Amino acid sequence: MLYAEPEDISKASSITQHGITWVFDREYPVGQFVNGDWWVVGPVEIVDITPRPGPAPEGESIADQIRLNQWGDTSLRDNNDWRHGSMVVMTPGSAQGYDSRNSNFRREGALEVPYSLEAHRSLISSISHSDELPNQVMHHALMWESEKQSPRVMKTAAVLTCLSEPPPEDAFRPTYVGSEKRIFRAGDLQWDRLHSLDPDPSAVSVPDWEEFERYFERPWIDHLNGSWLGQLLLPTENMPSYGRENARIVGAASLMLHLDVPREQKHDLLIRMVQLGIDLRGIAEVGGNWNEGGGHTSGRKWPILFAGLMLDDAYFFEMPETAIFHEDTQTYWGDGWAGQEALWQMVTHHGCREPYMHLDPDQWPEHDFDGSLGARSGASVSESYRLCCTNVAWPGQALAALLMEAKSIWDHDAFFGNVEDWMREEDIYADGRGDRSRPSQEGGLFDMPADQFVEQMWRQFRASVPEQPGGATFRMWHACESKWVSNPRP
Repeated sequence: MLYAEPEDISKASSITQHGITWVFDREYPVGQFVNGDWWVVGPVEIVDITPRPGPAPEGESIADQIRLNQWGDTSLRDNNDWRHGSMVVMTPGSAQGYDSRNSNFRREGALEVPYSLEAHRSLISSISHSDELPNQVMHHALMWESEKQSPRVMKTAAVLTCLSEPPPEDAFRPTYVGSEKRIFRAGDLQWDRLHSLDPDPSAVSVPDWEEFERYFERPWIDHLNGSWLGQLLLPTENMPSYGRENARIVGAASLMLHLDVPREQKHDLLIRMVQLGIDLRGIAEVGGNWNEGGGHTSGRKWPILFAGLMLDDAYFFEMPETAIFHEDTQTYWGDGWAGQEALWQMVTHHGCREPYMHLDPDQWPEHDFDGSLGARSGASVSESYRLCCTNVAWPGQALAALLMEAKSIWDHDAFFGNVEDWMREEDIYADGRGDRSRPSQEGGLFDMPADQFVEQMWRQFRASVPEQPGGATFRMWHACESKWVSNPRP
């Protein structure tokens, strides 16, 4: 059936969003999804994009700004081949065509204009930072100092979606990867699945709503499979660069949506959280996974499940086997050295890493490459990351899932077991530790506003969450063989 163009639909020969302008060869039907991103009915001929993709100005250099991290690594390089890149991403992977200063740049992925954008395709366009890489990068200043000072090369990104016909007025933007542009509608949101919790105001300080709405306003560009090579690439005005921060933002935002405030106050944050889940579910559909080492890839599973709950759509729960998530691969059941049953493992970091929590700490492997983190911890690199960058970021997601009776949908109970152990104020493993004390990091969260909000919400509401069944799947990720193995609870 041929598309019949409605008489009252808007048309435009160009669209501008977040400082990026797409210029067409003529007027086309255009409009905006409920999250504010743009669609165009096509195919459409894009004759220009500003800033225009191409080489950097002559003489631009970041050579004096490149620093090695504690492992002797960096993904940055002084290269002027390409800036302000655009991509049409059909399948996820570690390569990108946005900015050649990051070492995962591949010229074949970088589009040039003019470009014919087919229907059922999404164009991701970007703005690069100049030769002065950002310090205090986000104008809405993420609360974590490591994020504020991250020397990333990409400033922002926006998504233009080409469809064969106009979507419904209440449509979310379909995922920005692949060719299946499945449409979900805001009219299907199950508002009654959000609680109206009224925390003690003397104990709980609620984060700023506008700040959290801004965290999700622009698309989180996450088609690089969480690779650490993208950490210094990801757009500073769109998203955090480290998975620990992804999880902390997602967890706090999820709990804010369960507060006793008017629906109008929740609206924008809810729309943007669900949009994130739609994007991530689409990435998972075409092979995306989030299983990079350390703290890189937390915070991706819960937005997908949350979107499915809010849209009442099992598509979000029935993910392909290739959709692997860090919270699951890093947690398993076992016999811990101090009596723990819910155990944690690194999975990978400069090669695969073996489990260690079943061993007495005297037997933990020391770090086997240059770097200060393992030496600072006095134990293994794995234990350092357990304490700094994973469990401490997960409780907001876990509590939100429990409040929504989603433990069985998450279907990996060891994740919840790890969070429960982390958040216990009493050390129930004190006898098993002997003369070793509990790590000071356990028992609470970071001393920062959003983290303290999550901690106090846990203290006040965890005990009253509904009784619910756990998951039906018991498995452990075998890092060195890259596969799941059976893992019944002891």
